[in-house]
Amino acid sequence: MKRSMAAWWFVGPALIVLGVFFFVPVIGALLMSLTDFDLYALSDWRNLRFIGFHNYATLLQDPLFWKSLWNTLYFVVLGVPLSIGASLGAALLVNSKLGRFRSFFRTVYFAPVVTTLVAVAVVWRYIFHTRYGFLNYSLSGLGIDPIDWMGDPHWAMPAIVILAVWKNFGYNMIILLAALQNIPEDLYEAARIDGASGWQVFRHITIPGIAPVLLLVSILTMTGYFQLFAEPYVMTEGGPLQSTLSVLYFMYEEGFKWWSLGRASAVAFLLFVLMFLVTAFQLRLGRQRGDR
Repeated sequence: MKRSMAAWWFVGPALIVLGVFFFVPVIGALLMSLTDFDLYALSDWRNLRFIGFHNYATLLQDPLFWKSLWNTLYFVVLGVPLSIGASLGAALLVNSKLGRFRSFFRTVYFAPVVTTLVAVAVVWRYIFHTRYGFLNYSLSGLGIDPIDWMGDPHWAMPAIVILAVWKNFGYNMIILLAALQNIPEDLYEAARIDGASGWQVFRHITIPGIAPVLLLVSILTMTGYFQLFAEPYVMTEGGPLQSTLSVLYFMYEEGFKWWSLGRASAVAFLLFVLMFLVTAFQLRLGRQRGDR
């Protein structure tokens, strides 16, 4: 009993903090999503009404919500594989015994993660500039006409994907690098003795060795990319023609532009359900691959 009480004394403060700053706000937001909480309710609580699932029903009939959901799914489907591929490639390069100055490149690759997004956005605005941008200058050398990255609805989201991948791949690189360093060197030596090619070593030793970590990285990246907000907010403000409007940006406008806090809370829980279903599918797929 004394050990049990001691454990609760140690865990108790953390549980209190989680309860006050996480569970209570989540429960409050869930209750708010069932009301018509808006600017009028802020001024007088007597204007607050319980409307059940009306916010959810109206959202599912709102074309702008479906537009933001499609943009977010487009960003996730395009950005997650590119981000994981860039992270894995960088981790393999840094972990390679043939590489030099590995500590330096590890720092360089991780630097964008800790760089302020506003400063990054200023630089990338010049990179994406239609007339003077470095990217269009490079494309012109290949005979490709300049692209209006920030002004063309077809290219605005790919530009956001490029920025997000560059900004975030270093975080996953550190995690994958730690996983690569935990693979026993004996396995690689045995494969070289047996005459395995580089692709065979990568497929049958490296990928299985980091498979659990790769699943973790994919889930973290997916959940992070579903919460796309800062990049379009800083770079395009949801435009042009709402082509970079994400679900979180839509939620922000509902809550803090139109002061429809009940609808904004409903958007948050719809996004949570979607993320939960995708994460459950990823875990189920990873578990099935692990059983083979």
